[in-house]
Amino acid sequence: MVDTIRISVDAMGGDVGPRVAIEGAALALRELRHSSFLFHGREAEITPLLDGFPDLKKVSRVLHCDNVISMEEKPSQALRKGRGNSSMWNALQSVKDGEADVAISGGNTGALMAMATFCLRPMEGISRPAIAAIWPTLRADVIVLDVGATIGGDAKQLVDFSILGAALARALFDMETPSIGLLNVGTEDMKGHDEVKEAAALLTTGSGAGFKYYGFVEGDDIGKGTVDVIVTEGFTGNIALKTAEGTARQIGKYVSTALKADIFSKLGALLASKALNALKRKLDPRNVNGGVFLGLNGIVIKSHGGTDEVGFKSALGLAYEMARSRLIDKIAEGLQRFPTTPAPQAPVPIDREANPA
Repeated sequence: MVDTIRISVDAMGGDVGPRVAIEGAALALRELRHSSFLFHGREAEITPLLDGFPDLKKVSRVLHCDNVISMEEKPSQALRKGRGNSSMWNALQSVKDGEADVAISGGNTGALMAMATFCLRPMEGISRPAIAAIWPTLRADVIVLDVGATIGGDAKQLVDFSILGAALARALFDMETPSIGLLNVGTEDMKGHDEVKEAAALLTTGSGAGFKYYGFVEGDDIGKGTVDVIVTEGFTGNIALKTAEGTARQIGKYVSTALKADIFSKLGALLASKALNALKRKLDPRNVNGGVFLGLNGIVIKSHGGTDEVGFKSALGLAYEMARSRLIDKIAEGLQRFPTTPAPQAPVPIDREANPA
């Protein structure tokens, strides 16, 4: 018997509101038969949408709360406003309380990271959590992290990200020893700043403890799929992610325009429609939507706020796989395999209204 994966959804997160979450869940349920959903948010908005999907409604509960975190709120403001009384917080709390296996939100990324860190806390031995993205390449999908959780990073944090990324690769791709590469300005040992060089030395020493350290990789190695996991800090990783998404849309637009240029182009497009549809799916960022928050005592998935129901369905599929493959257990195993010098954990945001200094 297959266990049901319980998915906790911040139904009010994202640019559109609950429609995308409900319709995305309805699409996902066609493939994720062993799943159930907790929808957090305004019941008056969610329930009428659920009524349109009887199969989804049978495996869903709506947990009402009025408070919604906006995309414009700063993380500290969102934490003060929404802790214990918002759709985002309650989605996370369901994971902490054991009512759900994974939480997902398309809301404010900074607010979600602050709340997730406060609610679920970093795992022992992890200095800072990271956001990992699944990246399509010429070889196969790879993992890139961090793509926005931590701006800057010392050697300890880069090693942490490597352990987290390797655990995700083992969970998602069923790999025993995924290859790790540190993103750098060159592949030579003398290239890069001191933190990257120090992390490289630590990873070289620990290679074989649940991963294989490949060495430095450059930006073009991401698309080549040179390694299974590419590690960098959040500033660089986020720029790389947004650049890749923009480039995919740009190429898609170029191809679409070229195929409509004249009658011969249109005829060629008709003859090659099967191959062109496959290319369109490959270039569609919605099909790889969803970032995984790694390093917390619970699984959290961040969906793009502006995605549609197809993109949200993809993020739900990722959430399902992360819970089913025991991601947290694999991270814990990775930490045991690769012991490093402990570092102070990232400070948890403080609600100064509740805890005045």
